[in-house]
Amino acid sequence: MAIPLHLDAIDDLPRTPASDVKKLGWRALMKAIARTGQVVVTNHDEPQAVILSTQTYDAILEALRQASANDDAALDALRRRFDARLSALSTHDAGNRLRTTMRKGAKLSGKVKAGATY
Repeated sequence: MAIPLHLDAIDDLPRTPASDVKKLGWRALMKAIARTGQVVVTNHDEPQAVILSTQTYDAILEALRQASANDDAALDALRRRFDARLSALSTHDAGNRLRTTMRKGAKLSGKVKAGATY
């Protein structure tokens, strides 16, 4: 069962001093984590560690997988568009078309031309 991923800045997470962890024990720490999904353990008010529930950890991993898949899909689409544009250089008359274009020269009329339309 996937839980929604909600991550706060470390300063906004519930805190517990390391001395309380030592004094109250693992069971009390796990109760706090069960309530919030994550707890910052501090030493002299400085964050030392963040302890996550397994559900929160799994949600983080799933979010990372999805982000990676989205990046891969976007990169693949960009690669396909780039390959499609470069395929024009593989045609039998590509050299002649390039030479013809270069001989004409560009008539910019004061405008910059770039991208797919140039």
